[in-house]
Amino acid sequence: MGIDFTARKGVRTLFRHPFLLQEKGPDTFSSPHRPEAKEGLSLINGTQVSTAILAEALLRARHLATIADIAGAMTVEATKSSLRPFDARIQSIRPHPGQVACAANLRRLLAASPIMQSHADCAKVQDAYSIRCMPQVHGTLRDALGQVTRVVECEMNSATDNPLVFADTSEIISGGNFHAQPIALAADLLAAAVADLSSISERRVENLVNPDLSGLPGFLTPHPGLNSGMMLVQVLAAALVSENKAASFPASVDSIPTSANREDHVSMSTTAARKCRTVVVNATRVLAAELLCAAQGLEFHKPLRPSKAVEAAYNHIREQVRPLGRDRTLHRDLEAVERLIRTGSLLAHVESLIGALQ
Repeated sequence: MGIDFTARKGVRTLFRHPFLLQEKGPDTFSSPHRPEAKEGLSLINGTQVSTAILAEALLRARHLATIADIAGAMTVEATKSSLRPFDARIQSIRPHPGQVACAANLRRLLAASPIMQSHADCAKVQDAYSIRCMPQVHGTLRDALGQVTRVVECEMNSATDNPLVFADTSEIISGGNFHAQPIALAADLLAAAVADLSSISERRVENLVNPDLSGLPGFLTPHPGLNSGMMLVQVLAAALVSENKAASFPASVDSIPTSANREDHVSMSTTAARKCRTVVVNATRVLAAELLCAAQGLEFHKPLRPSKAVEAAYNHIREQVRPLGRDRTLHRDLEAVERLIRTGSLLAHVESLIGALQ
């Protein structure tokens, strides 16, 4: 599943690792565990399934938060947008932690860029919201990640079986720890936050392919007319974002009574977690679309070069995907960039040059 845990002071804690999303083969897993007395019931009577699915989605979403900063920085370079909205002073007077972290990442990613320096005195007044508001939007996802992480870590270290056995007093007590409302609400929150991340990314794709907004050739093709360039990449991103919007309706507000009305309020946490995982997968593909388009946009600025960090991301993409000249089928290009995201290699390549991003 790509989930890593580390033990710390007796507590199992989720942590970020650049290669935590590496896909693993079927031979990775050992022989199935044979449940002992009461273990089978505890697995199906608690929150284990929904917690596990949400934990995977959470780790992938945490990774995407940093990938979105890299993709956004590349788009800033390709559209010749401004670095000024990421000034530390702006963040300091609205100091949401995620906003501050995202802006710091963007400043590091865009430092000492020849492309940025080339338009320092341009006539453009302000960039589109999807570009200049990245700290505020990406940062909100980061803050949501913090809340969801707290819920998941608490749940992983909790007893959610029923009834519960208290060996110190030899008591068996029926209760409600199996109810997964904390997980359901956390999954719905994360789904909404990641869906919004995909939405702002798709708007940056529009800024890249629309010549009225970017100043670049229409649909990023060097041969307009019979060539549609990256047009359908933006269409794909828009379709995925629309699917994410539909999947973001909260499952946690639903409940259908069962068991002769004894189980009269349920959390729908597994549905919420599964929807959340779908949103994260779609968002990964939207960010792949932005990276593909932003890399193509940089082709039109040569011989000017972007910042070292953005150039590192660009070069890593170009190891897998060649620039677009005449039209070709692009699904393999998108899949290649998605793999660079999912395996962690794109982030690792950038961080090997500038150090760990927040």
